[in-house]
Amino acid sequence: MLLKDKVALITAGASGMGRAAAELFAREGAHVIVVDVNGEAAKETVAAIESEGGSGTSSVVDVRDLGALKALAERVTAEHGALHVLYNNVGIPGAAGLDLTEEEWNTGLEVNARASFFLSGYLTDALKAAGNASVIFTSSTSGLIGSPYSPMYSFTKGGLIALVRSMALAFATEGIRVNAIAPGSVETPGLPAFFRIDDPVEIERRKQAFFATIPMGRAADPSEIAKVALFLASDLSSYVTGVTIPVDGGITAK
Repeated sequence: MLLKDKVALITAGASGMGRAAAELFAREGAHVIVVDVNGEAAKETVAAIESEGGSGTSSVVDVRDLGALKALAERVTAEHGALHVLYNNVGIPGAAGLDLTEEEWNTGLEVNARASFFLSGYLTDALKAAGNASVIFTSSTSGLIGSPYSPMYSFTKGGLIALVRSMALAFATEGIRVNAIAPGSVETPGLPAFFRIDDPVEIERRKQAFFATIPMGRAADPSEIAKVALFLASDLSSYVTGVTIPVDGGITAK
């Protein structure tokens, strides 16, 4: 087991890529803390983990609430003493275009960037206590190449990549590795939100048209992102830090 006796925390861990990673990490021996704003979905994820003989707990947190994030970090530290894997997975598509309201700007920044920045800071001592810890961020191909329809999303995801490089340097001698995954299109419950329309037929049409632009001709399954997260979380990547790995079916190769 690649994560035997490790403690891992995953934000937005109750669906999509987060749930796939939570279940995979648990199968590999980790105790997984599933953090999500959807309490029922978080409990369902933990139940699925336990049904396979794994170990997990759920925690309901609105990541826009810094007080709640700090309380989460304090609970994790008090209960476990050390945190071996922090997977900052939370993110939203956010508003489209440049004509944003102040609330839309704040929401995108708070969920996609501020939450992960502060949670990483609050958990630094627990990560150091692990002696060999991994911090993983979910960025996006939109952080590597331009996004004409969602510049705010691209801005926040690109910022995470710069943060990863900086944190990797800051923690290089502290036993903490810091890396990011940049997914392309992934078949998750949140994927339709990127098309910003409500018509299911039109959403499917646009999805298929977009998938046709991907060199591999399809979206990723959440499990394919989770496997890369497992690589970064485990000792398989013991000399890897400060990098962003595209998992995009070839989009950024063009």
